[in-house]
Amino acid sequence: MDWLTTVDHKKIAILYLWAGGLFFGIGGLEAILIRIQLIKPMNTFLDAQTFNELITMHGTTMIFLGVMPVIFALMNAVIPLQIGARDVAFPFLNALGFWTFLFGGILLNLSWIMGGAPDAGWTSYTPLSTTTYSATHGVDFYTIGLQIAGLGTLIGGINFLATIITMRAPGMSYMRMPMFAWTTFITSAIILFAFPAITVGLVLLTFDRILGANFFEVGGGGNPVLWQHIFWIFGHPEVYILILPAFGIISEVIPTFARKRLFGYSSMVFATILIAFLGFMVWAHHMFTTGLGPVANALFSVSTMLIAVPTGIKIFNWLFTMWGGQVRFTTPNLFAVGFIPTFTMGGVTGVMLASAPADFQFHDTYFVVAHFHYVIVGGLVLGLFAGLHYWWPKMFGRMLGEGLGKWTFWTFIIGFHMTFFVQHFLGLMGMQRRVFTYLPNQQFDLLNLISTIGAGLMGVGMLFFLANIFLTSRKPADAANDPWEDGRTLEWTIPSPPPEYNFKQTPLVRGIDAFWKEKTAGHKGMTPSEPVGSIHMPSATILPFLMSVGIFIAGLGFMFSRDTFSSEALSFLFNNYIVTGLGLLITFGSMLMRSLYDDHGWHIEPEELEGR
Repeated sequence: MDWLTTVDHKKIAILYLWAGGLFFGIGGLEAILIRIQLIKPMNTFLDAQTFNELITMHGTTMIFLGVMPVIFALMNAVIPLQIGARDVAFPFLNALGFWTFLFGGILLNLSWIMGGAPDAGWTSYTPLSTTTYSATHGVDFYTIGLQIAGLGTLIGGINFLATIITMRAPGMSYMRMPMFAWTTFITSAIILFAFPAITVGLVLLTFDRILGANFFEVGGGGNPVLWQHIFWIFGHPEVYILILPAFGIISEVIPTFARKRLFGYSSMVFATILIAFLGFMVWAHHMFTTGLGPVANALFSVSTMLIAVPTGIKIFNWLFTMWGGQVRFTTPNLFAVGFIPTFTMGGVTGVMLASAPADFQFHDTYFVVAHFHYVIVGGLVLGLFAGLHYWWPKMFGRMLGEGLGKWTFWTFIIGFHMTFFVQHFLGLMGMQRRVFTYLPNQQFDLLNLISTIGAGLMGVGMLFFLANIFLTSRKPADAANDPWEDGRTLEWTIPSPPPEYNFKQTPLVRGIDAFWKEKTAGHKGMTPSEPVGSIHMPSATILPFLMSVGIFIAGLGFMFSRDTFSSEALSFLFNNYIVTGLGLLITFGSMLMRSLYDDHGWHIEPEELEGR
């Protein structure tokens, strides 16, 4: 019950982590199945339909349900501590965001057992995703599941914007914020502008499929290319939503283990802002081959190449931070240092793809698959591994084992390059994406075999990580406040794991890298900015959970509202929108409860604080 009702950002972070881990595992199994099918030419391990469902669900699960919640887990665990706050701005919304995300993800994955998964690719292009070509409920699970999960992401983004704008400790100006706080701030702003676009697109596609509208139906005067514009004007900012937090993590880990402040802090901040700004101006580079014409292609080609400039600034800043530092290769730092060249390779292929004439050759080949896995796995996932190993003692009070951590790193990164490096060449040789099998004697056979072996090795790396978590969880929680001994920011000034109120007294921030500044001045901890007083805490509540259950039921009811059922009772309940109404009643009833019942929270008194 404690976990179902919690509004504590540290517990919500752990919920996000476990939920993300679950979906990440599902997405990983789907990837392994895809690679087994492609291990040899004319393989019959999977049929074409199952293969299409697997590639669709692998992409959708990994991006929306696998890595996003792990990013949110780190944001929730770290951001309030880094800015010296006692919780996020809206603890109730924080819980609501998690539960809507979870139920959206569960709804999407229920498609496997409720009549077939979506099969139109993770981008769900029309007309493939219309009822004409995708007759099962698969794509409905996609549109409604992602709307519910996307609601959670949007709520989370608004929450972190409000938190960072309003809840920084005294003395922490914007240009004194840790880099991870900055990237979270910018990411939340991108979420605010990008997610409404995909919500609109998903609503229109839902209307087309369930209510018989014609937004994307050519016969009814609709336009299938419209879907691509709506999807990608969300979809390109989305990849920056994913990678910017990883940039922030790397910008925390590298200075800590080089014992130097981040080189070019202000240029890092402005590069991040510039990436967010340009990220909304490049969406049509995904559509060079749709026939937008040479002017549009040229413009989007140029804007895409421009975005490589701020990214390049960041890469050189990380290298200059390590230059001349006392670098320690702990597990988090190995992942951070491995991130730099790997992500750079992904960036270079991105600039290649940005050239519209070249893209006519690369488009829809394995070259594109290699490119985005280099930036998402070689960039984001390595960054998340760095962040998880780095902040694990702060979240759980236990240090992950260094030995197993290094095994995780080497097996994962070698497996990763084995899997995806060869796919660049497969693509250049003409192997298409999304084909469930291929003919022999096209020089594809050996490279696909190597790729599949590499995927297995990445799986082994994940198993090492899980073993590390399991073995660590059996040890006592005895991590120091500053377990890495070189912590620079506020989260390392309080116990690991933090008490529920985070800071007994709000700290006073005297400069960038606030804790490091106090250390160099010879102090053991932070100077408080207030006397010890009673601390106001938000009350736990079951309402966010109930609201999300209601939306889940309503979505399921709406999806099956036009179906013919064998039983009269089911037909009556679904066809008259009774199930949908019931779900909405639960949700709006919970909202009403929240509005009418005035919850004042509770206080922790100074006597209790001294007792702790």
